Amino acid sequence: MERAALVRCLPCSSVLCRRYLRRSHACFSIPSSSLRPSLPRRRSSRLFPSSSSSPLYFRNRRHFSSLSPRPVLSSSPSPGFLEVKDEIARQLGFEKLSEEFLPECKSKAVLFRHIKTGAQVMSVSNDDDNKVFGIVFRTPPKDSTGIPHILEHSVLCGSRKYPLKEPFVELLKGSLNTFLNAFTYPDRTCYPVASTNTKDFYNLVDVYLDAVFFPRCIEDFQIFQQEGWHFELNDPSEEITYKGVVFNEMKGVYSQPDNILGRAAQQALFPDTTYGVDSGGDPRVIPNLTFEEFKEFHRKYYHPSNSRIWFYGDDDPNERLRVLSEYLDLFDSSVAPDESRVEPQRLFSKPVRIVETYPAGEGGDLKKKHMICLNWLLSEKPLDLETELRLGFLNHLLLGTPASPLRKILLESRLGDAIVGGGVEDELLQPQFSIGMKGVSADDICKVEELVISTLKKLADEGFDTDAIEASMNTIEFSLRENNTGSFPRGLSLMLQSIGKWIYDLNPFEPLKYEKPLQDLKSRIAKEGSKSVFSPLIEKFILSNPHQVTVEMQPDPEKATREEATEKQILQKVKASMTTEDLAELTRATHELRLKQETPDPPEALKTVPSLSLQDIPKEPIRVPTEVGDIDGVKVLQHDLFTNDVLYTEIVFNMSSLKQELLPLVPLFCQSLLEMGTKDLTFVQLNQLIGRKTGGISVYPFTSSVRGKEDPCSHMIVRGKAMAGRIEDLYDLVNSVLQDVQFTDQQRFKQFVSQSKARMENRLRGSGHGIAAVRMDAKLNAAGWMSEKMTGLSYLEFLRTLEERVDQDWADLSSSLEEIRKSVFSKQGCLINVTADGNNLANTGKVVSKFVDMLPTGSPIATTTWNVRLPLTNEAIVVPTQVNYVGKAANIYDTGYQLNGSAYVISKYISNTWLWDRVRVSGGAYGGFCDFDTHSGVFSFLSYRDPNLLKTLDVYDGTGDFLRELQIDDDTLTKAIIGTIGDVDAYQLPDAKGYSSMLRYILGITEEERQRRREEILSTSLKDFKHFMDAMEAIKDKGVVVAVASPEDIEAANKSRPDFFQVKKAL
Repeated sequence: MERAALVRCLPCSSVLCRRYLRRSHACFSIPSSSLRPSLPRRRSSRLFPSSSSSPLYFRNRRHFSSLSPRPVLSSSPSPGFLEVKDEIARQLGFEKLSEEFLPECKSKAVLFRHIKTGAQVMSVSNDDDNKVFGIVFRTPPKDSTGIPHILEHSVLCGSRKYPLKEPFVELLKGSLNTFLNAFTYPDRTCYPVASTNTKDFYNLVDVYLDAVFFPRCIEDFQIFQQEGWHFELNDPSEEITYKGVVFNEMKGVYSQPDNILGRAAQQALFPDTTYGVDSGGDPRVIPNLTFEEFKEFHRKYYHPSNSRIWFYGDDDPNERLRVLSEYLDLFDSSVAPDESRVEPQRLFSKPVRIVETYPAGEGGDLKKKHMICLNWLLSEKPLDLETELRLGFLNHLLLGTPASPLRKILLESRLGDAIVGGGVEDELLQPQFSIGMKGVSADDICKVEELVISTLKKLADEGFDTDAIEASMNTIEFSLRENNTGSFPRGLSLMLQSIGKWIYDLNPFEPLKYEKPLQDLKSRIAKEGSKSVFSPLIEKFILSNPHQVTVEMQPDPEKATREEATEKQILQKVKASMTTEDLAELTRATHELRLKQETPDPPEALKTVPSLSLQDIPKEPIRVPTEVGDIDGVKVLQHDLFTNDVLYTEIVFNMSSLKQELLPLVPLFCQSLLEMGTKDLTFVQLNQLIGRKTGGISVYPFTSSVRGKEDPCSHMIVRGKAMAGRIEDLYDLVNSVLQDVQFTDQQRFKQFVSQSKARMENRLRGSGHGIAAVRMDAKLNAAGWMSEKMTGLSYLEFLRTLEERVDQDWADLSSSLEEIRKSVFSKQGCLINVTADGNNLANTGKVVSKFVDMLPTGSPIATTTWNVRLPLTNEAIVVPTQVNYVGKAANIYDTGYQLNGSAYVISKYISNTWLWDRVRVSGGAYGGFCDFDTHSGVFSFLSYRDPNLLKTLDVYDGTGDFLRELQIDDDTLTKAIIGTIGDVDAYQLPDAKGYSSMLRYILGITEEERQRRREEILSTSLKDFKHFMDAMEAIKDKGVVVAVASPEDIEAANKSRPDFFQVKKAL
């Protein structure tokens, strides 16, 4: 119901199983609730349930986050799942190839083949009501024009049965989906959907099937122009520019050093295969793509014969085949599977070294901004499951935790600021291993290379200690059995794991079965010893492997300017080659495309998109069982939920007594708790102990405004999880972390500062909208100011000065860390949250009581007054980038607006209509959206990878006029309401349910208020939209602007509107 208070939940450090997600081409889809999407990390192997996956491009979408849960997978499968009888399958045109029961995910999986086309279908049945469908095509590109990526965007822009501009957006507006997106890998394109509502689910399936097989984009050149690229000329006297959603998305990608490094490494490792080009598109090459090539790519690869289709959940498997047969029967067999087959890269006979440059800001010590990464292609053929499993464990041993030796030794060397690479990557045809550092001095490049090799040699010779093996084994096994995929549907996580083999014509069941291989590996380690299991892998696949590519990245402060100049020269030549008639025609085409983009779909087209009715929507919010108790003055919340014998806990401490000047140290304090040692344990021993005994511990600050109160809510949260038999170990270790850790390791703390600085600089380039959002919040409320001090530009500035302080004044810093501990960790104001099933909850009482008794009881320092803000001025934050991130915000409570549930509907509608059409579709940005923080009253507009700056602000300022002129029919309004409820009732796993209920308790959100807001959402009317117009006009007149942008665009903006921005150089 209410907006997720997770908006300012700032995880800083965790010993939870690190999932090294693979190198990403682009940012995740943009969530509206947090406005701070992070880049997918790299992950090692299919060992770990994942909330993301391999190198991919996501179609941009947004959703309103919520603290309300949905049901999840039950403890055991139904006594009998519905089955598809062989004769029924044949009648529908399918034959059964194989079937298995998968105890790991309590599912029955059946592999079918469509007889006429050869399309393969995996039908997975279980009790999970979060149903998942996905269709995947092998789409290997031959060049870097970005055809797969542009096509992925374009097929969702209207189809045979749904002839409107973007059925995808209509589904966003009016569906209960729990996942709706599409993404592009280097060799495949995936179209997944998910929903807990069966009718809604099959609506989504039908729209997606029609989209991929019968899209309008292969006939409509303007869709290709909009999503891919086109020349834009508003007036013959102006300069021609490039526009296109994918074109601008990839400009943003190619502005980030880590992404440039990743691309260079992949293309150098695979020079002779499809992986040697960029499936997402190189902005310098995208304009070479023709419409004819685009159409031919669809004809060739988007065919049932070239598809892999996945169903998962508690729906009828007979209905799955019936729906598919309606589409697949329309096609004959194709040779596409032969043409799309991915060929392996032959292994090199000797290593290769390449040097690339990346755009860097002017000023600063560029000599210390180099990057170096060592990469190996591990095998010419796909590996067997046993070897893959061993490599996954090896990767975790090497890099999986702060105590892992390769990671630890590299960071302790002080040769660089942070790790790049991430170890084993195995979701392409051939596995790779990558490791290196960034923030390296030019003189130290060779030293990093030598250190990587010498460390690996030493580990191969000496092996890993027993505690490290046990910690990794417990961490990985816990992760596998817990199967916690966060907000990502479990069925989709399994699909992506299965596809990783299936797409290469290998066994799709194999990646879903870990139990026997895991037990075999444990037995082998026990019998032969870990050294004989892992050392040969290091020797064979890395040390003795000649297929090595070393990539050195050098900073180039002129690169961004040079590339912009080159692009302008190309466009000037294009214009010079045109006649007067050509220019007039291009101007006409530009206006014609914009008119089409900004013209609403006719009502008859909108009615073709299937939707639910309000009668399908529950009238009450989903409630989480919550029992509030008290142990020795400490509030204890308990949530009786099935958790598969895992206990989840949060210990929440009040941070309001902290001195303001200590606030920027809090993230580093949290990291220090988990990555420094105690009197009796080194940090490695402590880390391994946590890995051996628990599922992980994390510590982070949480801040939020509280509606109706001036003072912010500020807490430090310690999260942990363990199997029920380890509950006492978990609380003992949390106590040790809180009270016994010593802040004495100066060099480790200096590492934390360098890592944090590198992370923040990367965030500025890749997630500038998050930096802009938190900066605007800091100008508008105290909670925002606190958050900005710990996560924003102010934090980066603090880190830069802190590096020197660590050397000059370590005693004072160490004392400050100790003062934070004394100010925060106290029994007074503490709250404990526990989520588990009833029996395990009953057994936690004594353990929690013992933990509470050990908490300090001294009175905390007097509460600090947080009545602080940043100056209310427009700011432009300068970074070396080819795209911009543009924000504008105001506190609409200050303008007189009083919260009504209709605001959720209205803000979602504004994002999915006005901003989508004007900022993304017409403006060419990768994303444009708004967000309303109902706790603080701050309403924010934001854009993502945006070619514009002032034009985007003009769109924001036009929102009031948009609402003034808006006319909504009943169907459109109903869709908007249903889509909002879908976001409000967001799917959650048990740990998230308990956590969300705790946040509602902390923020004072009652069940009565949740019910009232839901009723207001369901009764939203056109009158509410008109009433909201005044709030939008107030943002236009009084809103504050923050943009993270290129120096050229900021200079042009201040020239057009003198002194509009105060300029702040960040990189």
